[in-house]
Amino acid sequence: MAVSGQRRRPVVALYERIADAVHDGTYPPGSTLPSEPKLAAELGVSRPALREALLLLQEDGLLTVRRGVGRTVNDRPPRRGFEHVQPLEELIGAGTPLRVRALLRTVEEPTDFTTQHLLAPARAELRFWESVLTGEGTAAALSHEWAAADELLDRVHPEFARALRAVEERAARGPAASMLSVLLGASRETALTAHSGITATLLGRRRGDQLGRPADTPAVLVTQVVRVGETPVLAAKHMLPTGAPALPVLQSH
Repeated sequence: MAVSGQRRRPVVALYERIADAVHDGTYPPGSTLPSEPKLAAELGVSRPALREALLLLQEDGLLTVRRGVGRTVNDRPPRRGFEHVQPLEELIGAGTPLRVRALLRTVEEPTDFTTQHLLAPARAELRFWESVLTGEGTAAALSHEWAAADELLDRVHPEFARALRAVEERAARGPAASMLSVLLGASRETALTAHSGITATLLGRRRGDQLGRPADTPAVLVTQVVRVGETPVLAAKHMLPTGAPALPVLQSH
């Protein structure tokens, strides 16, 4: 799910360069990459480092090795690879990300949940974003996301702190985004780890009203904490009612 250490190794930066070239169309789906010597020269890197990055890209499903052809870009390469942390709107969007509709963007004092998962001190000020994820006109999930206090983010992940401020400043002028998508966009050079828990529950009246479902609708509650090193920077609760798009789950030991 993540790499160790706060800053990624050079091979991971190389991985990202090639992945970006795939996603921006430099190497479109179905195309064949240049030979290792040529690609290493184009990128200005050593062949051992390139080979390691290419192996990671193969493992993550961006590339396939074809006998007699070389490395080809898969027809449907995953949007992101290395850290496997994805915004919920992409994870359950089945290839078409759900739309994020902002319900609330505010600052609040710690709750029991954020005190536990963000280690927030009393009277800290935490950004809180409430959003509904919709697809084909139907509400598919309700997300509550909290960021760690600005003082902590400015110390452990200043890019995330700046990105949050920028998103809030232009909130009325552009499409809404989830907090996790903002975090991932600001983490090109920062390794993240994430841990999630899943429980069964009922929506309840307020969440049912927000999702347009009866209060007694069964639902899945996903809790999520994302860290930089050992420091939690984002905590979230996602409520997915019965009938929402399927949530893929990867189990690991």
